[in-house]
Amino acid sequence: MKLNAILVEDEENSRLILKNYLAKYCPNVNILGEASNINEGLELIRNLDLDLVFLDVEMPYGNAFDLLDKVGDRDFETVFVTAYNNYAMDALNAHASYYLMKPIDIDELIKAVDYVMEIKTKEDALQDQVLIPKTNNVEGKITIPQQDGFEVLNTKDILYCKADDNYTEIYLNNSKKKLVSKTLKYFEDALTPSGFARVHKSYLVNVGEVVKYIKGKGGSVILSNGKEIMVSASKKSDLLSYFN
Repeated sequence: MKLNAILVEDEENSRLILKNYLAKYCPNVNILGEASNINEGLELIRNLDLDLVFLDVEMPYGNAFDLLDKVGDRDFETVFVTAYNNYAMDALNAHASYYLMKPIDIDELIKAVDYVMEIKTKEDALQDQVLIPKTNNVEGKITIPQQDGFEVLNTKDILYCKADDNYTEIYLNNSKKKLVSKTLKYFEDALTPSGFARVHKSYLVNVGEVVKYIKGKGGSVILSNGKEIMVSASKKSDLLSYFN
């Protein structure tokens, strides 16, 4: 896991030192930009997807707390880097993850980054739990993960799912398609209780949308939109059990 970060610091030499320390001792930090005042910092924050902001306190056109006030709600962590120890309580009240004093102690910098990494790892683990497709908590609904959160679909609107390596294509009855970075097995586990059947290694179908079965070794099914999907011989009995 990489932490996308920016440095907001008015002293160029201080930025250079911090950047060099991070490159050498904290390779899991990916520096996306630098700012020398709060206006530049605010622009970076609004335009970048960030995990972490290294933030000096005293800067031109205001201080770190003015910047955080302008940002409002935030989903990144902050590490204060300052020569002043009298801002520690204010930093705590601003929900800072760590407070580093200048000159920077390398061990403390590593601790700060490790602490933020731990926070983000826990957040990601919690998000993964939230984004596991669910049909039992809200009947007839399933969540699919997206970059900025998740989308809720009605299971009855799903015609079929098709495997695409480690992705799954979800085809809806409004002719729309969703590409999700989860395997077909992932959706099979979630959707089987809602009347979906794995009819092929590459296909999971909504049995309620099957309008015709064509005989054969495995045969095939025709869905309500006219799509024909082959049924593997090993899956034939499972499918036909829905209609017996």
